[in-house]
Amino acid sequence: MTVWDDLVGQEKVSDQLAAAARDADALVTATTAGTAPPEASSMTHAWLFTGPPGAGRIQTARAFAAALQCVSPDRALGGIPGCGFCDGCHTALVGTHADVSTVAAVGAEILVKDMRDTVRKSYTSPATGRWQIILVEDAERLNEKSANAVLKAVEEPAPRTVWLLCAPSIEDVLPTIRSRCRHLNLRTPSVDAVADMLVRREGVEPAVAASAARATQGHVDRARRLATDPAARERRAAVLKLPLRVEDVGGCLRAAQELVDAAAEDAKQLAEERDTKETDELKAAMGAVQGGRMPRGTAGVMKDLEDMQKRRRTRTQRDSLDVALTDLTAFYRDVLALQLGSRIALANVDAEDALERLARASTPESTLRRIEAIAACAEALDRNVTPLLAVEAMTMALRAG
Repeated sequence: MTVWDDLVGQEKVSDQLAAAARDADALVTATTAGTAPPEASSMTHAWLFTGPPGAGRIQTARAFAAALQCVSPDRALGGIPGCGFCDGCHTALVGTHADVSTVAAVGAEILVKDMRDTVRKSYTSPATGRWQIILVEDAERLNEKSANAVLKAVEEPAPRTVWLLCAPSIEDVLPTIRSRCRHLNLRTPSVDAVADMLVRREGVEPAVAASAARATQGHVDRARRLATDPAARERRAAVLKLPLRVEDVGGCLRAAQELVDAAAEDAKQLAEERDTKETDELKAAMGAVQGGRMPRGTAGVMKDLEDMQKRRRTRTQRDSLDVALTDLTAFYRDVLALQLGSRIALANVDAEDALERLARASTPESTLRRIEAIAACAEALDRNVTPLLAVEAMTMALRAG
């Protein structure tokens, strides 16, 4: 099983990256041996991965990082870098490789202070691996200062450093940065491809896999979670009942409160274990005495950690709300398809009775307005509007139609 096997429906991109990894391998080998590097190479120092949510931008970038760090002896016999089994591949894939640094947005933005150490590291030689690799998971969330720091590093890279940037679209990245990157655009995998992956890689029953893939419309990560996590299926079922609960003002407000509370609880569950572990590790590193009391002068460090964790919880809650909004959009898309007599496959076959009921009770124009209301809620959340206010405005708009 190579590192490319996890890239669902991205065969063309996989072939391009495999070729680049082979050229990168030849480049490192030539440099180490003191011979002339290959004249033509498809390898470059900066890459930009774009594509719709669920296409696997980060997984693709990490697979490429693993292939660049591959130390399998089969490479010398003509094998493709990225065996998936060697220490270089394994540690790069799980995120523990010393020469693969990952930067992700903790809150709404990637702050310059979160990039400084990483940019400095990009100018150092690899410690144990073949390349120094910087993976920026949310390049669209770089603010002005952090983007300028990345730009300088991409303009003047170290010889053995590779930048891998991930963003939804090429327009989400500064023109000055994207002009220095090789751009690869991923496409949404087909429903059948995602279902096949769930059966082969996760051992999911074919019927459950098909249902999860269809419900998420090819979003790989959400399909995997929906197929393997009963709690995720319960949350989705609750969201799909919301359109039937907004018949009066009281129902709108209750539905909004429950949706926000569910997202907050989801964020709390995800954060509790991670936050406790981080806090304990920092206290141990700072020399906390018995009873957990911190030494003098360390209060600022603990405050920074608490602020970071708070930003991350807020981001996680809004990510959870975004999933719910995506499910609602798919629901009303199915309603619209029924109203227009479209032959496209429904994403929410398990809620077909509710879909038909709403399709009969409203018009295509009102359904489009409801879809626009959901999009407006997502935009409000991006602008840091209080979640409850944004969701209440949406549920009232869903009632009005």
